[in-house]
Amino acid sequence: MAMGKKANVRLPPEVNRILYVRNLPYKITTDEMYDIFGKYGAIRQIRVGTTAETKGTAYVVYEDIFDAKNACDHLSGFNVCNRYLVVLYYQSNKAFKRMDAEQKEKELNDLKAKYGLNTPDFSSGKRK
Repeated sequence: MAMGKKANVRLPPEVNRILYVRNLPYKITTDEMYDIFGKYGAIRQIRVGTTAETKGTAYVVYEDIFDAKNACDHLSGFNVCNRYLVVLYYQSNKAFKRMDAEQKEKELNDLKAKYGLNTPDFSSGKRK
């Protein structure tokens, strides 16, 4: 295992090998997901939602936690077919997941404002 320099790096407690991805295009394939997320490291598994409730979401499981962190850092807000991905760490506790999602959404909107991106708000279809 190539732990070497990484061994003494402290990761935030929410960092996880499992990423929860929202706001995906409904027609995205598992192969396309591997193309996007595989650039950041070896992937153990990808599960794309197929039911009415889970469409547009996926779980991506990396072999290495550092790869998962790198992917989460770089792919939040990534544009796929004019949809901006929301990439979160998987939380078994739903309350944390909601808080995390709202925090990521706020960060994304702040980034859009900072860079003057006048894109349609991707959350407008969501009930308030």
